[in-house]
Amino acid sequence: MIKEFKDFIAKGNVMDMAVGIIIGAAFTAIVTSLVADLINPIIGLVTGGMDFSNLFVNLGEGDYTSLAVAREAGAPIFAYGSFITAVINFLIIAFVVFLLVKMVNRVKDSAVKKEAAAAAAPAGPSQLDVLMEIRDALKK
Repeated sequence: MIKEFKDFIAKGNVMDMAVGIIIGAAFTAIVTSLVADLINPIIGLVTGGMDFSNLFVNLGEGDYTSLAVAREAGAPIFAYGSFITAVINFLIIAFVVFLLVKMVNRVKDSAVKKEAAAAAAPAGPSQLDVLMEIRDALKK
């Protein structure tokens, strides 16, 4: 059973998946920063200084100045701004993954085309052809 587990882990697909998960986790931090620090301020500028991440509806009693204060007080809230931010994060991640897959497919296609061109190229003379040429040259 341990040998089977070692064989499973040693396969390339499992290692590729592990690397993908680690890179994905690191990439999530980059995209979160991109959205929070670059895109949301631009959207806020266009919408008159609105910050999506702080948008909420208080479902209970009381008046709260920010989402953080409402959450700290334990108030029932409908934090639709956080959802909008999550949707923006998802769309950016999906677009970047699309671009990466497109780039990888382009690289793979060019490699396949090079291999096909190399296979289609005429091969040089075989060893028998060279020996026959030497024989014929020596006869003259």
